[in-house]
Amino acid sequence: MSVTDAVKILQATGPRVTLRNYFEKPFDSAIAAARTCYSSRVISSEEITEKQRVAIGPTTFDGGHHTVYQHAHFEFGLENVSRHFVWNFLHSHPFYNSEQQSQRYVRMDQVQAFVPPLSEEALAIYGSALEKAWEYYRLLTEKLSARTREVLYEVWKVTSQTSEKRRLRIDRQVEKKAIEVARYVLPVAAFTSMVHTVSGIVLHRLYRMRNSGDTPYETGLVIDQMVERVKEIDPQFFERIGHGPLEEELVPEHKLLSERGPAQSSLAREEFDRELAGRTSRLIAATPDAESLLARSFRYVLGLSEKEMDEEQALDALLNPARNRYRLETLNVGVHSPMMRALQHVSYTFLKKLSHTADSQDQRHRMVPGSRPLLASTDCPEPDYLTPMLIRDNPEAEPIYKQAMEEAWAAKNRLLEMGVPASFAVYVLPNATAIRLVETGSLLHLLHKWTMRTCFNAQEEIYTASMEELEQVRQMHPRLARYIGPPCFIRHELAYPVCTEGSHFCGVRVWDSFPKVERKL
Repeated sequence: MSVTDAVKILQATGPRVTLRNYFEKPFDSAIAAARTCYSSRVISSEEITEKQRVAIGPTTFDGGHHTVYQHAHFEFGLENVSRHFVWNFLHSHPFYNSEQQSQRYVRMDQVQAFVPPLSEEALAIYGSALEKAWEYYRLLTEKLSARTREVLYEVWKVTSQTSEKRRLRIDRQVEKKAIEVARYVLPVAAFTSMVHTVSGIVLHRLYRMRNSGDTPYETGLVIDQMVERVKEIDPQFFERIGHGPLEEELVPEHKLLSERGPAQSSLAREEFDRELAGRTSRLIAATPDAESLLARSFRYVLGLSEKEMDEEQALDALLNPARNRYRLETLNVGVHSPMMRALQHVSYTFLKKLSHTADSQDQRHRMVPGSRPLLASTDCPEPDYLTPMLIRDNPEAEPIYKQAMEEAWAAKNRLLEMGVPASFAVYVLPNATAIRLVETGSLLHLLHKWTMRTCFNAQEEIYTASMEELEQVRQMHPRLARYIGPPCFIRHELAYPVCTEGSHFCGVRVWDSFPKVERKL
C-alpha cells in the first residue's frame, strides 16, 4: 500500500464521537430549574408543560439566564481527534473535564493522525511527512535508551550489587522516559482519545464558536457530532433554544488576520523573545504590595486587627504548612477555605515559551489561563522549536532530532506553496513547535500549580517554567514564596508519606535541599 493510500484510509476514518453518559430530559430539567427560582418548592422535570417549554426556554436563553442549562452534563467518548484540535479548541477554556490518552506513557506504534481534505499531490506530501515523523519517533526511542538508562542508574545508584529485581524495575522506566522525549517529533496532527465531559451551556457555546480558532474544519466535524448525539436523546435541547455556529467570516480574529502582512509574525516573535530574555517564563506583572495586601485580606476574614496579628504572623499562619493544615492536603481544597481564598487577591503574569506538547499539559491548569497564539498565523518558514534535555548535546540523538525538525517545516512550507490553507498545513508541524503565550494566575491557583509542577515527575518544560516563576516571585515577594515547593518539601516532617507519588517516587530526596536541586532527567 502506498503512503497516499494509507493516508486516504486515515482521512476516511475521521473523528468518532459517542455519548457515554447523560442527563435524561436535559431541556425539561432546565425549564424545571428555571421554574424553581420562582416557586416555594423544587419543581420536577415531569411537571413541565408544552406551554412552559415554549415560553420559558427561549426567554431564559436569549435573556442570558444560562445557569439553568448548566445542570445537565454530557460525557462523551472522543476518538480519532488530533492533539492540535484538543489544544487549540477543546482545552482552550476552563469549563470541561477530560481524561486523555498520554503520549508520555503510551507508545505510538502506528501512524495515526488527522488528515484534512487535500488534493492528491498535497496528500502525498502530507502523508510522507507523517510517515517520516513516526520513523524519527521510532529511531529516537532507540537512540535515547542508552542515555536514559545511564541517567536512571545514576539517580537510583544502581551498582553491581543492585538486585536483579530492582534493576528490572528501573529498566522498565527506560522506555517510558525515552518515548516521553521522542514524542517531540510526532506531528500535532497525531490522534488522541479521551473521555470529555461538558455542561449543556458549554456545549451550546462550543457549537456557536466552532468556526473560531485554528482548526475550524476538524472542530466542525467533532462538535457537530457531539450536538447530534445530544439531539438523539433530547432534540429539544438544541432545536428550541440556542443559535447555530457563528459564520467564519464573522469571526473577528479571521477578519483581523486578513488585514495583516506576512512579515508581522516574524517581528512579533522577535519582540516576544527579546522580552523573554532567554527564560522559559518571565514575570512581567504582579500585584503591587502583595504581601501587605494578602496579610490584610487574611486578617479581615478572621476579624482581626493589625494590632492583634501583624503582617509576619498573618503570612505565616496562611502559608506555613506547619500552621495551615490545608497545605498538606492532596485534595486541592483552597477555593473552599475562607482563609485560603484571600490568596486570590494576589496575581502574577508571565511571558512563556513552551513546546506545543508541553503547553498542552500546561493549559490543563485551567484556573491559570493564558492567551495562546493562533498557530496558523504565527508560524514561520524556518524551524522554530524546543529541544528536550535528553536530546541536547546528545551526539546519538540531536542530529536526528534536528533533521526531523527541518523536514517537518519543509513539508509544511511546501504545502503552503501549493496553496494549502495554513490551518491545514500546520498539522504536520511537530509537538516540539514553540508556543509563545501570556499567562496570568492568582496566587491561590498558582500555589496549586507550583506545588504539582515543581515535583521531579512533572513534564520537563513545565517544571523548568515553574522553578523560574517561583524564583522570580521569591525575589519580589520572599515572604510569599518561602513555603512553596513540591509536595515532599511541603510535607517533610509534617505528614506521611513525604512523597505523595507512591511507586512513582523520583528517587531523589528533593525535600533536603529544595530549591537548590538538580534535575537530571
